[in-house]
Amino acid sequence: MAILAECPRCHKKQAVKNRNCDCGADLVKEKRLQKVRFWVVYRLANGKQRKKFVGHLIEEARAAEGKRRVQKYENPAVLEKVPAELLTFTELAEWYLDLSPVKKLASYDRIRQGIANFNRVFGNRIVSSLKPLDLEEYQDKREEEGRAPATIDMEISLVKTMVSKAFDNALVDGRTVKAFRVVKRKLKKAANARKRTITVDEYLKLVKAAPDHLKAFLTIGFNTGMRTGELRGLRWSHIDREKWVIRLPADLPKESKAKVIPINHHVKRLLADLPRAIHHDFVLTFRHEPIITPGGLKKSFITACCKAGIPHGPNEPNGITFHDIRRTVKTNMLSAGVDKVYRDTILGHSLTGMDVHYMALSEEDLHRAMAKYTNWLYAQIQVVAQNVAQEPKKG
Repeated sequence: MAILAECPRCHKKQAVKNRNCDCGADLVKEKRLQKVRFWVVYRLANGKQRKKFVGHLIEEARAAEGKRRVQKYENPAVLEKVPAELLTFTELAEWYLDLSPVKKLASYDRIRQGIANFNRVFGNRIVSSLKPLDLEEYQDKREEEGRAPATIDMEISLVKTMVSKAFDNALVDGRTVKAFRVVKRKLKKAANARKRTITVDEYLKLVKAAPDHLKAFLTIGFNTGMRTGELRGLRWSHIDREKWVIRLPADLPKESKAKVIPINHHVKRLLADLPRAIHHDFVLTFRHEPIITPGGLKKSFITACCKAGIPHGPNEPNGITFHDIRRTVKTNMLSAGVDKVYRDTILGHSLTGMDVHYMALSEEDLHRAMAKYTNWLYAQIQVVAQNVAQEPKKG
């Protein structure tokens, strides 16, 4: 166990007795100006070394070191779990992000990044010392940096989930949980919900302008309403060619429930033309390799939008995103006369009320509902084709 002094110029952590840093900084002067940060270095019972920021005064550092020594003397195993009154947000994040259920989440990268953004401000802060005012100041700071209210709310929500998990496991007390529960959101619920749908004409233009790999994504997406992540994770083993349905396992949809999606003749024809790789089981690929990253389609989609003359992006006037296809499918199903229960079931949205307990839909029911949508879509495509044919030719 030891105390280290961090040079304010080069941030090297070194012995407290050093009068000058290797970078040339006068540590005696910097300590007098309270610019030096002091750290306590100790080992947990499992052998792992930890460093904790304890303040800008040597007296604070010595007091923190003494407290650690007392804890270790009274109970050598106490440092196996950092006490709540000494736990920092950096240490809490290490614990939380290492949990197996958290690692399995499809949104793990987004969770890690959101918590990292928060910890750039509060990483060295003792968890129990956080107040609602601190969170409000963080919200204002992020807003001044140009972050959208939805992004700020997401970061606070991710850390709140982490803190609640720690509270349930007796790592933090109720003071920290209270701070997150009383802070208000920057954005009112559903205030930024998108309303943009893609017309059949726009869809046909996109398909025409898209490269082959994106064309497959667009076709299946517009005929099934599947999410981008579901499309990227779609495997040949998920396709039941006898019943002609897609059977997504529970670990793929966002709602973490198995889902059955009927396949119409447009998707059947596409699947029949797609090559099947030998070394993997993914259906939709780019250059015969699966598209792993969430943004793997973004560049192709932007290029196709540009070629089709359709604005792209949520911040562009009347711009579209790939996820708008899902909203479009559900809206079009309503226009086609597909009942709400079937729309929700096919797209994977939760049933409400007594429908949850009393509706037992068969795959034949889902196929009939899909047929309604397919017939409606075919009629709309014919209308667009007729309008194009009637347009005067240029030149």
